[in-house]
Amino acid sequence: MNKTTEDKTASAPPPKKKGFSGLHVFGIVLLTIVATLGAGYWWLSHYVFPENFEPVTLNASEQDSLNNKLNTLGIDTQGGEPGSPLQPVPYSEEGASREARFSERELNGMLANNTDLAQRLAVDLSDDLVSALLLVPLEEGFPVLGGRTLRVNAGVELSFANGRPLVKLKGVSLMGVPIPNAWLGNLKNVDLVNEFGANPGFWQSFAAGVDYIQVEDGRLLVRLKE
Repeated sequence: MNKTTEDKTASAPPPKKKGFSGLHVFGIVLLTIVATLGAGYWWLSHYVFPENFEPVTLNASEQDSLNNKLNTLGIDTQGGEPGSPLQPVPYSEEGASREARFSERELNGMLANNTDLAQRLAVDLSDDLVSALLLVPLEEGFPVLGGRTLRVNAGVELSFANGRPLVKLKGVSLMGVPIPNAWLGNLKNVDLVNEFGANPGFWQSFAAGVDYIQVEDGRLLVRLKE
């Protein structure tokens, strides 16, 4: 190596170190803070302090269909005149329907008749599953969250198998966090009819009176025995 080459090598600047500059690090930290605050706001607004639900409003055709179903079940939807005398009729089961069919919209539409429930309870129907979203207002004196509203989500498997209804609690979530099975009495995924139906009580009577039950996407069917 000659002297000229040695001089060029000695005068060459040292290579720059690769990595994040202070400005880059500051930007990453700032972005992380913003993302965390955004995620926290979304979680609080959806699960800890949610707004009321928008009630389901049925159109005229849907309301007429629901009224006919309720009238068949003996529920007066016409709101008869106050004080008008009842007309006596002989009891008969001839031609009586033992089936009740409701859509998800109809169930939520019935809740809409009760303003408080319509804004705080919503029902979802999917295959073999009934889910409910419930907003629970807390009293002002409740520690920390007094005056706020909590979001509760629950799911129940509902189907028919081996000649009897099958009812299983799939779980309950509070503010989006699933509640441990132990806190639910270890009842998650337990067939309640099989577990408690052997003894006289609600579950035995319930199973004995149901001829068929089916839950599918957006629809519920219940057929009762004679």
